[in-house]
Amino acid sequence: MESNSPTVGTFQVGDYVVFALLFVVSSSIGVFFAIRERNKPSSKDFMVGGRQMTCGPVALSLTASFMSAVTVIGTPSDVYRFGASYIIFGVAYTFVVFFTAELFLPVFYRSGITSTYEYLELRFGKLVRVSATIIYIIQTILYTGVVVYAPALALNQVTGFNLWGSIFATGIVCTFYCTLGGLKAVVWTDAFQMLVMVAGFLTVLIQGANRAGGIETVWKTAHEGGRMEVFELKYFSSFDVNPLRRHTFWTLTVGGTFTWLGIYGVNQSTIQRCISCKTESHARWALYLNLLGLWIILFCAVTSGLMMYTFYSQCDPWSSGLVSAPDQLMPYFVMEILGAFPGLPGLFVACAFSGTLSTVAASINALATVMYEDFVSQCFGDLSNRAANWISKALCVVFGVACTTMAVGASYMGGIVQAALSIHGMCGGPMLGLFSLGILFPVTNLKGAFGGLIVGISLSFWVGVGAFIYPASSNNTHPLELNTAGCNYSISADGSNQTLLTSDRHWLADSWYSMSYLYYSAVGFIGTIAAGLLITLLTGPMDPKKLKPGMTRSLKDVVCFCSERFIHADFSEDKEDLGEFGKAWEKHPDQEGVIKMEMVKSSNDNLQENAYTNATFDHNETNQVQVKL
Repeated sequence: MESNSPTVGTFQVGDYVVFALLFVVSSSIGVFFAIRERNKPSSKDFMVGGRQMTCGPVALSLTASFMSAVTVIGTPSDVYRFGASYIIFGVAYTFVVFFTAELFLPVFYRSGITSTYEYLELRFGKLVRVSATIIYIIQTILYTGVVVYAPALALNQVTGFNLWGSIFATGIVCTFYCTLGGLKAVVWTDAFQMLVMVAGFLTVLIQGANRAGGIETVWKTAHEGGRMEVFELKYFSSFDVNPLRRHTFWTLTVGGTFTWLGIYGVNQSTIQRCISCKTESHARWALYLNLLGLWIILFCAVTSGLMMYTFYSQCDPWSSGLVSAPDQLMPYFVMEILGAFPGLPGLFVACAFSGTLSTVAASINALATVMYEDFVSQCFGDLSNRAANWISKALCVVFGVACTTMAVGASYMGGIVQAALSIHGMCGGPMLGLFSLGILFPVTNLKGAFGGLIVGISLSFWVGVGAFIYPASSNNTHPLELNTAGCNYSISADGSNQTLLTSDRHWLADSWYSMSYLYYSAVGFIGTIAAGLLITLLTGPMDPKKLKPGMTRSLKDVVCFCSERFIHADFSEDKEDLGEFGKAWEKHPDQEGVIKMEMVKSSNDNLQENAYTNATFDHNETNQVQVKL
């Protein structure tokens, strides 16, 4: 199917009504929970929903938050240009959810912490906690800026609505319902927005298949255009291990696992919603149900990209100058196939904005939580519940403004998919390595953890910033051919959409800086682990027998997570044998599996003097201690 018109329709009244309903319903949810929770002034209710959430809404919230407008708009464009290999991310998602549910979640949930960075202070010390929190805040503000800019670009492309006006509208609405309703409003609004995302994608898929001539035509045209190599045996038989190739089986599975594990496994936004569940079993189920949602959204996004290629296989709107950037392809495609149906273009734009609203709200809530828990509460320890609640709300406003402002700079970051995942990779990899040092390596000491974090951050930012300055050549990115032979109008483009490389490029530009952006996280992770263990070895490793309970987790527990011992274990047994620290790990009186750490917080001074030598059981003792799920 080819496109014959250089113009597309514009928004009609019905589109604006559908689009406005998204904001109205989202804001109404925030108002509802503000009224419902008005007699619960505790900051814990605001930040973690009183730990009463169930797995269903949390699963939808997790999917909506991380399948943002970057996925709705950026992924189809990526498939359009580079092929359907993006579908292999589904394999990475599977590994990510498994390791999050079985390795990281149990440690965080059973500790009863609110901020994941509390763990770092208990395990290593305040220096590591503060450093990690600062990195997380910077990372999240940068990433959120990208996902705010993406749907604003879509709206600007299809309606002509002011780009910056839509950015600020997004920030204001997110900040409004996040500040009013707290985590419960965020989770339930995300659940609603997830349904909107699926409805928007289904509309595009149904009409796209109809306009393209059916699924068989889509498959045939995409295959002829080289977009379906991922489904051919030769793609897997070659198993190209070249780390410079943008997307291969290994970059998408290995690199994708490290990138998304940094997002899921140790990210405050994810863990905060998991620990808001009423039991650990609900939290684990939320993650696995979320995996199903990730697969569904990924399939919809990849299929939309293939349909878009089929529709424009003879007349590419980017090469012909109808759109100025690849990220504008999807909204342009939507307006061309849905423009004649009032309300449907508005549904798609609502779909894109749903991804953004959910992501931004979750980020604002998480940022406010870590700022309060890691800084404010440490400086002002005697705050009343009401004061803490109002401070938390004020922090939501502050970070809402910061994330919205950051969106202005996102317009200079290039393709939104690569920009978003690059940010997560550069920061998420070292953070993943830091938490892994604490959880998987009981011998790691304070110096090793802090030194490893510095090395990991330095390496990942070195390669990431270098790649931004020296973009990889098309020999490594392998963009597929785009055709304009079927266009029946004059071509205004000059073919300059390919990266032009000069002869004076730095020698690292075609090696280190050309590494696939999906490996940034792996570089940071490996650098953090290697440097952390080496520094620990040189400065004297910790004695595992002196480690405190609950701070580490062995790989045997992860591999044997479904064993009889693990499933029917009871953490409360043998508690008296864990020493003075173990007495702090009492069951929360109204939540199953949640553990108080009040004694730990009251003895911070003693922990500081002892260099925060906190961690887990001796491995010999672990087999005798049973853990209740």
